[in-house]
Amino acid sequence: MIPTVRPRRLRTSPAMRRLSAETRLHPAELILPVFVREGIDAPRPISAMPGVVQHTLDSVRRAASEAAEVGLGGIMLFGVPETRDATGSAADDPDGILNVATRAVVSEVGDALVVQTDLCLDEFTDHGHCGVLGAGGGVDNDTTLERYRSIAVAQAEAGSVMLGLSGMMDGQVAAVRDALDAAGHRDTAVLAYSAKYASAFYGPFREAVDSQLGTDPSIAGDRQGYQQDPANRREGVREAELDIAEGADVVMVKPAMSFLDVLSDVASVSPVPVWAYQVSGEAAMIEAAAANGWIDRRRVIEESVIGIKRAGADAILSYFATEIAGWIR
Repeated sequence: MIPTVRPRRLRTSPAMRRLSAETRLHPAELILPVFVREGIDAPRPISAMPGVVQHTLDSVRRAASEAAEVGLGGIMLFGVPETRDATGSAADDPDGILNVATRAVVSEVGDALVVQTDLCLDEFTDHGHCGVLGAGGGVDNDTTLERYRSIAVAQAEAGSVMLGLSGMMDGQVAAVRDALDAAGHRDTAVLAYSAKYASAFYGPFREAVDSQLGTDPSIAGDRQGYQQDPANRREGVREAELDIAEGADVVMVKPAMSFLDVLSDVASVSPVPVWAYQVSGEAAMIEAAAANGWIDRRRVIEESVIGIKRAGADAILSYFATEIAGWIR
């Protein structure tokens, strides 16, 4: 007699399902992205991202402290300056908002969190692009690399222990690694946004950083010239392999939800940790559907993040990170 195979035996109770789960999430695998805005005296809500705010220096300290208390792995800081210019000079100004916020957060949490900073120019330029524009109006790759080198040293000196290279310039990892080593910051890690796609899911983020992209009709209003085409899968692996060869300590796929195939591909070949970013549009969609009563908010958040982890992410940036950690502790 052939025994009856019953996979449902491992689904009969919450305890059994928990015991037989193939994928598990730990708070230390979550990173909280936060925005710090110059010139405000109270946290400012972001309308497209319910529950997320532009922080003051005081409130970002509290957010970092809470993140440490619930056991998150890290916090990623984005700066929103009052004044912008063509080269994003506030990005490497020691008194610029991102560097000031970094010092504030490091003083608050020490090494209880991996304090990370976004290394890019889009928040700081008056045109909203991730680099310096050339004579023809496009982003000049090599001139931009020189800016990244300077910003990297400034962020490391402010106390950031991991720099998130999100600009998608060719050679950015090698340039930043060289600048850090030359300045004596050999232990500062590099997180390469390797497979970063030109995605429509970044929409709410534009509000969060008060992006100037598209405000000047004479300048291209998108980043398709340097971010990846969503149609391309193999290119994501190629970009990750190039960044690893240049010295990246961690590589990342962004966004997460629409590119789980790319995430899986990168994770299957990468000798370094692979992270993923659950971006603003992903979070906004969940919040909007939940507010309308169409979905179970908590279950969808948990399912979305487990899906990212299952696809191969070693860690996940999510605006829900602190909340999720409270659920799974």
